[in-house]
Amino acid sequence: MNHACRATYSVGETLVDCSKCGHLLDIAYDWSRVPVPGSLKQFESRWSSRRNPLDFSGVWRFRELLPFAKDEQIVTIGEGQTILQSSAGVGKYAGFQTGKLLLQYEGLNPSGSFKDNGMTAASTHAHMVGAKVAACASTGNTSASLAIYSSTTRLFETIVFIGSGKISFGKLSQALDYGAKTLQIQGDFDDALRQVRDVCAARGIYLCNSVNPFRLEGQKSIMFRVLEGLNWEVPDWIVVPGGNLGNSSAFGKAFTELKELGLINRIPRLAVINASGSNTLYQLFEQHKIRWNSGKFDEAKINGFFTQMDSDNRRASTLATAIEINRPVNLLKCLRALEVCDGVVREVSDELVLEAKAQIGAGGFGCEPASAASVAGAKLLREQGVISPSDRVVCILTGHQLKDPTATVAYHSVDPALLSAAATEDDAYATMLRKAGVTQTPAANRPIVVENKFESIMQLLDRLSL
Repeated sequence: MNHACRATYSVGETLVDCSKCGHLLDIAYDWSRVPVPGSLKQFESRWSSRRNPLDFSGVWRFRELLPFAKDEQIVTIGEGQTILQSSAGVGKYAGFQTGKLLLQYEGLNPSGSFKDNGMTAASTHAHMVGAKVAACASTGNTSASLAIYSSTTRLFETIVFIGSGKISFGKLSQALDYGAKTLQIQGDFDDALRQVRDVCAARGIYLCNSVNPFRLEGQKSIMFRVLEGLNWEVPDWIVVPGGNLGNSSAFGKAFTELKELGLINRIPRLAVINASGSNTLYQLFEQHKIRWNSGKFDEAKINGFFTQMDSDNRRASTLATAIEINRPVNLLKCLRALEVCDGVVREVSDELVLEAKAQIGAGGFGCEPASAASVAGAKLLREQGVISPSDRVVCILTGHQLKDPTATVAYHSVDPALLSAAATEDDAYATMLRKAGVTQTPAANRPIVVENKFESIMQLLDRLSL
């Protein structure tokens, strides 16, 4: 269904946008025809039936809240076995009282990122409509997720479109290893997405990017698990990295539906965090004051912004490659979520992202750079006084540390002297960080060089009091 013009389509169709107004579609349910539990606590009964693959799944154990498929149609590979946990060190770093900052670690999904929450739902719909080929454009995580569902289930073949240059080998290796046909476009993610949408439309290929409304249905489950981890209590804030804005859109939809169904009594506030080198949402929301305005958004102003972006040939550039996106396709849905959740948008530099990432790692949660934008953003909002130190805040960690080990090694191993503007020594890691505007690495845990002698090693351990 398209909420802009109220056009309605069948669940058996494979459209992603409305043929009348051109905007992306939503999944809309007639809740009067769906058996909804009387309380969220009722889902706990499924903890004792984990041999049932649907009850084991951290997405499909909440299937009454995304009821577009019959049980026998559902495609699952055990996604959603993720945790919500507090980290005293990370909370202190970000300026919160003990136990108030919580990390929702989505890196524990089968492909190592949050994308599996949505891909299980998209794969289910692809199965429902009999798709034989599925495709996506990707900065890395989406391609890895689609490829693992394809290789595991053998229900469809997979083509992934990636841009040139900035894609982590950790992510690319997954798509290649899982057997996806990988097409590298001479352009960035926005170029790859444009091409894959056109190709899928021309060839009748099932499209699995977050323009697909079923993807967002699966991503709602992240919020269900957050509530589950909080004994079904609503936190004060959800803080999430902003790339293509699928997660923020899904979260807003999840809380809207839960409130309408009487399953929660209030909606948390939402903070979406852009990397400063990829800050379209921040510019539109905080600088140009674009709002959803109950669906009466200023479309001309948004189009003018993108026209000027194209004229200036502005391209996204950040080490947080998972959110390196200039044209977020779910912009309008995110604006709606920000209205529903009384949200804010912030931008953080790559330097702050990598510092936060190191602090998260020291707290025992290895994450990719884009994930750390949530903690960097929460810290910034604390410093600005927007979030109170006593607020209960959930930061979404979207992907595993090994998705992008290069950034991690660069931060921890580079010689700080090589980060100055005057540095001339040729060092690949230092060059990478300098280009991203990183001038300091205060949380670095550098390797210590020691002679290959027992006595030297023992003396070093003595100096380190180990």
